[in-house]
Amino acid sequence: MPQHSPDPVDVFSWIDAAESAREQAGLVRTLRPRPASSPLLDLASNDYLGLTRHPETIRGAQEAAERWGGGATGSRLVTGTTELHAELERELAAFCGFEAALVLSSGYAANLAAVTALSDRGTLVVSDAGNHASIVDGCRLSRAETAVVPHSDPDSARKTLATHEGRALLVTDSVFSVDGDAAPLAGYAAACRDEGAALVVDDAHGLGVLGEGGRGALHAAGLAGAPGVVATLTLSKSMGSQGGAVLGPAKVIRHLINTARTFIFDTGLAPAAAGAALASLRLLQREPERAARAREVAAQLYERLTASGLTAARPDAAVVSVRAPSASAALRWAADCREAGLSVGCFRPPSVPDGISRLRLTARADLTGDEINRAVGTILATAPAGATDR
Repeated sequence: MPQHSPDPVDVFSWIDAAESAREQAGLVRTLRPRPASSPLLDLASNDYLGLTRHPETIRGAQEAAERWGGGATGSRLVTGTTELHAELERELAAFCGFEAALVLSSGYAANLAAVTALSDRGTLVVSDAGNHASIVDGCRLSRAETAVVPHSDPDSARKTLATHEGRALLVTDSVFSVDGDAAPLAGYAAACRDEGAALVVDDAHGLGVLGEGGRGALHAAGLAGAPGVVATLTLSKSMGSQGGAVLGPAKVIRHLINTARTFIFDTGLAPAAAGAALASLRLLQREPERAARAREVAAQLYERLTASGLTAARPDAAVVSVRAPSASAALRWAADCREAGLSVGCFRPPSVPDGISRLRLTARADLTGDEINRAVGTILATAPAGATDR
């Protein structure tokens, strides 16, 4: 039997100090399991089109699970690719206007795959300061030289690209998840064309909301299918499912299949998730008005909240960000909303790049006028001191 010291050293004692510091700063995060059926009005999830519980989305998941089983059974290169995965990739690429697509287990994995596989030690990666953590991590893992440029600043990006003579790519969100503002894609694309760089755009918050019938921000900007452009996206937001994808020229997708570690060494997306996403995609093609409705709801929330004195970022898609006086005030505000029957997101450092805490509201296409009234009333009634300018 192994012998243990009667007074072992607590090798994790440093965690106690870290926890205490988080508590004092109001930055403690906890898991809150939600019930299958909740009485709360949901303005916290990323279910922009209201498709997660749509009967067709659920049926797509059920039929896929019944036919293909509960899991993918292996990596995509071994046993994890089904005919359903290939079907989803074809239809997703065609809908968004790209030559080919590759489905991965998450949007996070898709960003890691695109950034790391399209760069190396000699590459310059130019990254917008407002980019999602998955892009930041992709830059770190790529081992490339990374230059972070000011948020939504094509001129800075162009000047930075001009300093490098080798391979280069510019990486940006299409819609930034914190404030819901859209990236200057036309300016970024022009900088890339002039400097011979590739453009990689995370369209997680654009798919289903922007572009004709929800085809995404790149489609709206006239960049879908351009030879130097790659898109990443997630199936967990507008598509009401789970998973991610990379879209671009066919040779880029072939390259990722052979080199992207988060594709090669990860188990494939579960068939049920692929089936749900495909069902949602087909539903959106039949009901393209859902995209415009999500933007309309976002505009209504912004206009009514700011008219009442709250400070919010003007939404370019379906995210409405409302500033709070502090991290602790944001946490209390979100808790008060929940107690009043409204679920809202709460963004605090380190999730926000500028250190400003916020309530993050999701404008869903299926929200009714009465629900919008209820949400606005609850947010205003629970607003902490210092949240309004009146």
